[in-house]
Amino acid sequence: MNYDGIETLPLQDYTEKAYLDYSMYVILDRALPHIGDGLKPVQRRIIYAMSELGLSAASKHKKSARTVGDVLGKFHPHGDTACYEAMVLMAQPFSYRYPLVDGQGNWGSQDDPKSFAAMRYTESRLTPYAKVLLQELGQGTVDWVPNFDGTLQEPSLLPARLPNILLNGGMGIAVGMATDIPPHNMREVVKACIALLQKPSTDLQELCEYVLAPDYPTEAEIITPRKDIQAMYEKGLGSIKMRARWERENGDVIITALPYQVSGSKIMDQIADQMRSKKLPMVDDLRDESDHEYPTRLVITPRSNRVDIDMLMSHLFASTDLEKNYRINLNMIGTDGRPAVKNLKSILVEWLEFRRQTVIRRLEWRLDKVRKRLHILDALLIAFLNIDEVIEIIRNNDEPKPILMERFLLSDAQAEAILDLKLRHLARLEEMKIRAEQKELEEERDKLEALLNSPRRLTTLIRKELEEDAEKYGDDRRSPLVEREVAQALDETALLPSEPVTVVLSKMGWIRVAKGHEIDATSLNYKQGDKYLASARGRSNQQVVLLDSTGRTYSLLAHSLPSARGQGEPVTGRFSSPANATFMSVIMGKNESSYLMSSSYGYGFVCKLSDMQTRTKAGKVTLTVPKGATVLDPFLIDDVETSWVAAVTSSGYLLIVPITELPQLVKGKGNKIINIPAKTLKAGDESVVSIAVIPEGGQLIVHAGKKHKTIQKDELDEYKGERGRRGKLLPQGYRNVTRLAVSD
Repeated sequence: MNYDGIETLPLQDYTEKAYLDYSMYVILDRALPHIGDGLKPVQRRIIYAMSELGLSAASKHKKSARTVGDVLGKFHPHGDTACYEAMVLMAQPFSYRYPLVDGQGNWGSQDDPKSFAAMRYTESRLTPYAKVLLQELGQGTVDWVPNFDGTLQEPSLLPARLPNILLNGGMGIAVGMATDIPPHNMREVVKACIALLQKPSTDLQELCEYVLAPDYPTEAEIITPRKDIQAMYEKGLGSIKMRARWERENGDVIITALPYQVSGSKIMDQIADQMRSKKLPMVDDLRDESDHEYPTRLVITPRSNRVDIDMLMSHLFASTDLEKNYRINLNMIGTDGRPAVKNLKSILVEWLEFRRQTVIRRLEWRLDKVRKRLHILDALLIAFLNIDEVIEIIRNNDEPKPILMERFLLSDAQAEAILDLKLRHLARLEEMKIRAEQKELEEERDKLEALLNSPRRLTTLIRKELEEDAEKYGDDRRSPLVEREVAQALDETALLPSEPVTVVLSKMGWIRVAKGHEIDATSLNYKQGDKYLASARGRSNQQVVLLDSTGRTYSLLAHSLPSARGQGEPVTGRFSSPANATFMSVIMGKNESSYLMSSSYGYGFVCKLSDMQTRTKAGKVTLTVPKGATVLDPFLIDDVETSWVAAVTSSGYLLIVPITELPQLVKGKGNKIINIPAKTLKAGDESVVSIAVIPEGGQLIVHAGKKHKTIQKDELDEYKGERGRRGKLLPQGYRNVTRLAVSD
């Protein structure tokens, strides 16, 4: 303490304590539900305030503003908007599995849960299910605590007859922790509770035979595998995947149920966005036909009857909210007042213990009432049997109470009850009524004492009450459990129309695409000083792979290229290739097609087209080119098992080896195909001029300037040898080879 009597604290200690106090307040008094009644404080106060206003399921509706006003004024001094939103949530059948509030008016819709009217317009009362929470409230079952200003008492918990924590679940974000408890089916949860009551050693795997999975207020499918659901219940953490239900009708796709808290309008927007960006060419029309009779009816019309509906829906499941993941975090405040993540068995065991204590308190409260009444009835019976003497004592004494107590050995309460008797109750019939009531209460007392003294009978009572409530309020599962294949979004190429195209690359690196395969690429119009270099035929939805002089490959979609009606665009505008690199080849085909990649140093390997593709602008190094060597054109391999590779050098040496002797690589230098004497290539050194792939039964054509020689099938054997050999010289006059070609 300092001189003014003011306590001083270091700022660090003060802020730490203040933040801790705030954190504990948010965790315990705002964000997390209690395992006992499954409610957060604001929800508990709304339900209690409505019961105090007499808004039972049998009463008339009252303005919601009246309820919110009572809650704020008496129990919950916070904002009216937040309080009303909590009330709305408990009234929405598409948000709550078992709604606690019966609303009249606009309480929002599944399309827009926040579209509810203001509280001055709506009316409300409690639902029949709310009786499960309130039925035993005035029977000594719970502790009562002062409200925020100490003028009233409010229940610390509601005496729930069912495990509402699992039935309705709850979501909340506290400080440093959160909760996501999914709703469950009442009948399934009650069966699990009864199994635990009958056999406390029941393990979690056996409980999962009763509690199959969460049960949301929607009819969408739960597609999470059973083993994953069981793992979620074991840890108290995990996720649940839901998928919309759909059916075929006259060629159209009809979506009839959406995942939990997914709006139809959002789904429509997501699909429409894909249609506008031309990422969904197989869909022709989209419309929402939902109404009162069919709350969810979204119609998707395919472009033709050739569209694979299953593939389309798989894509939509993967790319829209038609399939959604829900985080599960079974975090709640336990009966010890501490927040914790619990597994399914610990939740049920702890709740059953809470229920047992609640029932014991209820029975003890009733037993106390019965004993007190029997005590009074004993006094009334004495009075009737000694009526004349009692009247005389009362008539002749100013203070008859102590005299009565002494004369008949009565307690204070008994003497007071005799003195409070009215004259009309002195009739002969009253004695008969007292004896009948006494007999009835004695039987009830014996029954209550037997229940309290026998754990087995108490368990039977709890089980019976659970079964009665489940029969009264339970219903069938809404969210079916279905095993489904994992949804996969179609890549961009699968969503594009497949048309024959020819991609043309010029000497100066300009690229364009022409429709069809009958295009004469050499006759196209080129820029001044430019000319034809290479072309490739394929489909409009395929990737185009470009190879540059450094051995790097680049890829882009054919449909994204400019039309061949113009002169195209420079490839350098699309990629960031090395400064000294020039584009040499263009390749198109199926992703699984194999190509021979080689350099003028005589090395090569087999590479799949898919391995050359990349999304990066800088491309990828596919072929490692030795110093001084150049890249040779890739060659398509029809059959890797039976084809041969022919390599010819600038000195006229030709070698033919089986292509199976070359490795299949993703990238690299490859293995030596033909031997070249030079260790490194310099200008004028012997190098590989051309490489070709000969199919089984094919012929090799050697072009030497304007001359060419066809090596017949039976002559090819002369040039065949082991990989890495020198090869055999071609005949005189054909040694100055310019290129190799192949014919059938």
